[in-house]
Amino acid sequence: MSDMNFDRLDIRTDDCMVYEKPLDTLLDVPFHYCPGCAHSTVHKIFMEVCQEMEIQYDIVGVAPVGCSVFAYHYLNVDMQQAAHGRACAVATGIKRVMPDKLVFTYQGDGDLAAIGTAETVHAANRGENFLVIFINNGIYGMTSGQMAPTTLEGMVTTTSPHGRDIATQGYPLKISELLANLPGVAYVTRQTAYNAAGVRKTKKALQKAIEYQKKKLGFCLVEVVTNCPSNLKMTPLESNKFVEEQMLAFYPLGDIKVPGGK
Repeated sequence: MSDMNFDRLDIRTDDCMVYEKPLDTLLDVPFHYCPGCAHSTVHKIFMEVCQEMEIQYDIVGVAPVGCSVFAYHYLNVDMQQAAHGRACAVATGIKRVMPDKLVFTYQGDGDLAAIGTAETVHAANRGENFLVIFINNGIYGMTSGQMAPTTLEGMVTTTSPHGRDIATQGYPLKISELLANLPGVAYVTRQTAYNAAGVRKTKKALQKAIEYQKKKLGFCLVEVVTNCPSNLKMTPLESNKFVEEQMLAFYPLGDIKVPGGK
């Protein structure tokens, strides 16, 4: 134990680095997220991307209301808070005033696909050249587990105590497929963070989205299907199983739209 460097928070195998905290881009403060929540994982891998691509001082993020509202406590990049649902509008302003900056929003499903639907759809339709990181856990997280636009059919929430009824509450909204149809959208992919393979693919998707923004190809969206242990009333392991067996059956993983159609 005496050989482990806790300041670097790394793990080594035969002097080969297999894990390291992104020391420059991720602030050294404890996360406030619930145990098992994927927000911290997505924060970490995106800050790895920013450090590896050396864009820490070239990128600006927008975090609106929701569980993501305190992202600026952890991400050591320039950040701007937005009103609930208005992240894409704020990002549009930032990108137009400072077109040489890389810009991203970090939004949950309630924020992006409910109160922020108009801002999201119109920014995508205009082809605004920034990245949206869309965290889809199928439920409102910060405000105690209400039904979200992405809540699955039959899923119990505080506002659908008998399960989501399609006849009265409509269908779950596949926001990625919706936006992919718009001509201003360059890249849409759906990934996950419930297992190691999913985390690796999500990181690659985030890297691609930044590369496409550098090439000025248009609107990019990386959806990450995740869990919400607290509001699903599950343990972290149970909630990961729910993602694998229920969420991904309705929200299949993979690229939905890529530049050039390839």
